[in-house]
Amino acid sequence: MSAAPRLRLLEVQLLERPVRLRMPFRFGVVTLTEAPQVFVRAAIRLEDGREAWGAGAELLAPKWFDKNLALTNEQNFDQLRTALRLARDAYLADAAPRTAFGHFAAHYAAQIEACAARDLNPLVACFGPAQLDRAILDALCRALAVPFSTAVRRNLAGIAPAAVAPELAGFDMDRFLARLQPARWIAARHTVGLLDAIAGHPRQADDGLPESLEEAVAAYGHTWFKLKVGGDVDADVARLAEIAAVLDAAGRDYRVSLDGNEQYDDLAALEALIARMRGEPRLARLAASIAFIEQPINRKHALDTDVGPLAAAAPVIVDESDATLESFPQARALGYAGCSSKMCKGLYKSIINAARCARWNAEGGRYFMTGEDLTTQAGLAVQQDLALVALLGMTHLERNGHHYVNGMADLPAAEQAVFLAAHPDLYERRHGAVRLAIRDGMLAIGSLDCPGFASGAMPEWTAMAQSPPPAGES
Repeated sequence: MSAAPRLRLLEVQLLERPVRLRMPFRFGVVTLTEAPQVFVRAAIRLEDGREAWGAGAELLAPKWFDKNLALTNEQNFDQLRTALRLARDAYLADAAPRTAFGHFAAHYAAQIEACAARDLNPLVACFGPAQLDRAILDALCRALAVPFSTAVRRNLAGIAPAAVAPELAGFDMDRFLARLQPARWIAARHTVGLLDAIAGHPRQADDGLPESLEEAVAAYGHTWFKLKVGGDVDADVARLAEIAAVLDAAGRDYRVSLDGNEQYDDLAALEALIARMRGEPRLARLAASIAFIEQPINRKHALDTDVGPLAAAAPVIVDESDATLESFPQARALGYAGCSSKMCKGLYKSIINAARCARWNAEGGRYFMTGEDLTTQAGLAVQQDLALVALLGMTHLERNGHHYVNGMADLPAAEQAVFLAAHPDLYERRHGAVRLAIRDGMLAIGSLDCPGFASGAMPEWTAMAQSPPPAGES
């Protein structure tokens, strides 16, 4: 293994630009039509004097990190902006040269405490360092002129999990990372939201792109699907029957996940849904195709409820309640078999949880991770997320930002062109804009294995605005 270089953070820029959805998307308690996307730029200096800039991007999604209905979307955005500023200030104030992972580990607990003092929960708190860490790792890769996969496999970030996950003391992280291999393809798991049309062409956007599930299957050839359920068993069964009719008629083998988005108040209600599905002839094939169930229970109760009875029907993963590095082991003790990888939670968290799965499986378990992040947009956000989950061995992931947002249509033409030129396997120019190219349900991602964190292009920074301070702050 190569020695992990130490670095100092020199500068951090927080930028934003708006994202408009071409169709509304409902998940959980919110219907989303627009939201800002934040961009983090970070400059680093290695101990040998080399300097580089890196970047990352993520949507400021409302009503997921904090589902308090008393908060407006703008207040949700400001919560995430606060977490970003707290992390930025803490990292910049730390003059000690550290490895890329060392910066994360040194500030992990303090960030959660600082946010708690402002009534911000751990999911919100971890959003800030998650974005800084990806920008810092990008900068490190560029300073060393290596791809993300090489940096991880050689552990150039200095990932030492016992510093934040003590139960991994003695785990051979270098050996685990060295065995990872970048992939050239990954399946896009299409999300069917609670407002989505199932069949036909409803002309919500009327822009020539697919609108209904039926049209998306025909256009993209999807074979993996993520189905949102709303907490009302009768309504969910009726809607799932509509979905099953479309998927069954497509004539392809398919697999699905069910996402409760915390809409079921207790386990018994979801068990009733599964029983109804299994007893409904129209749902026979769909019910047999369930690969896993994503956290259906409200986060207030998810980590004090034994999901063993439900897990007997299908593996259950923890998502919204996976707020800290301690959450996955806690969930495991309650019968959860997996957790989600999301860049908004942090790339090091995903790597640590993947290492946990490897260790537990070596002891005879059957634990896994899934890729769950539909809010990633074309460009840095989607590319870095794809590179991470594929390197960790996932073969499919939720990927639906292309369906609800019109690709790069709102971005400068020059920016679209440089991303298409750098990643001609991942993107195509169609219907007037550069957008993800999904063929037979698959995304080609070989070009992401380039120097830097999965991107051979950068956005037009001058076309963005400075991220505004949260309300009441200067």
